[in-house]
Amino acid sequence: MQSSSHASSAETPRHAWRRSSVSNWLDRQAPYVFVLPTVLVILGFSIFPLVTSAYLSLMRFGLGEGGYELSFVGLRNYVRLFSGTQQFHFVGVFRPPGVVSVAVMLAAFLVTAWWLVRYLQGTRRSVMGFAGRSILAVTFVAIVWLAINTTGKGGALGSLMVTLFYVLFGVALQFLIGFGLAYLCTLPLKGGRFFRLLFFLPLMVTPVGIAYMFRMMADTSVGPLAPLWSLLGLGQIAWAADPWLARTVVVIGDTWQWVPFMFLVLLAALEGTSRDQIEAAQLDGASGWRIFRDVTWPSIAPVAASAVLIRLIEAFKIVDLPNVLTNGGPGIATESMTLHAFIEWRTLNLGGASAVAYMLFFISTIACVSFFQLVVRRARGQRS
Repeated sequence: MQSSSHASSAETPRHAWRRSSVSNWLDRQAPYVFVLPTVLVILGFSIFPLVTSAYLSLMRFGLGEGGYELSFVGLRNYVRLFSGTQQFHFVGVFRPPGVVSVAVMLAAFLVTAWWLVRYLQGTRRSVMGFAGRSILAVTFVAIVWLAINTTGKGGALGSLMVTLFYVLFGVALQFLIGFGLAYLCTLPLKGGRFFRLLFFLPLMVTPVGIAYMFRMMADTSVGPLAPLWSLLGLGQIAWAADPWLARTVVVIGDTWQWVPFMFLVLLAALEGTSRDQIEAAQLDGASGWRIFRDVTWPSIAPVAASAVLIRLIEAFKIVDLPNVLTNGGPGIATESMTLHAFIEWRTLNLGGASAVAYMLFFISTIACVSFFQLVVRRARGQRS
């Protein structure tokens, strides 16, 4: 009896240690067990279309008897976008270069070269950093060259430059208006809560609804604002027939939709600014501009940069407004790259649609990664 009791007492600590080891191991694996299925599902829904579209961009899709046929064409779909039948649609129509074009191109080249040389002379240079900056520099010079050779008399913008126009001017306008409204709402003005709710409403409307609403309001002949346009002498303006007016209307509609996002994010950042620092600066006799420059802006810069980055990612995918407002017209003057890809897909040119979509992926990745490295990280106090 004594020997059996000794054996059981000797095994109990051993079993307890095993159970605790297994329990600790399970606790350590729990995050992977719970998170892994979600990660696999997300990767499946994101990577599979990415790989499939890359495969289709190298193929030519054709309908045949009893089904379809895919034939390998290599990079021909991409070549057509830059120097083939789709060149006018993607990169636009080139005009003869002039003195101003050459001067602007030379200035852009010198600025990028100086920027790269300055980075190489710094103390925190690296191979990856130089490679990334070189890609950005080449992309910047190419975009400047494309912009100065497709704008003006004799030229026409393609879906690439139209998308960049929407992104650059739209996001900049949304940030400025959103920041201005947020700053006004932090002041002790009457009706502040009402205006906060009012500025938030456009974000609750669907993009298609906003497009149809602006299409009605911009109708200068029979729209709801037609009497106002007539009173202002704008009743005979056919904005939809002018490329730049049509693009401007698209930007205005997109701005009306996304200003509330900037407004909410920047308002939260402004209200989170330390009041003690502002009051201390006021006691020291600092002006309003000095307080904003030295206290307010440094505290909200990281949030502002992150908000602009999020908006940049979304702005590259604009499709609803140009599709509903102008149907991409006049001609293809307001077509974004997403709408361009959709039109190619609708005509069963799956290879061309995938090539346009991948070009959008490359350009948006370069733009957003560069903005994160050069702006967001510096706003957060990190070295890029």
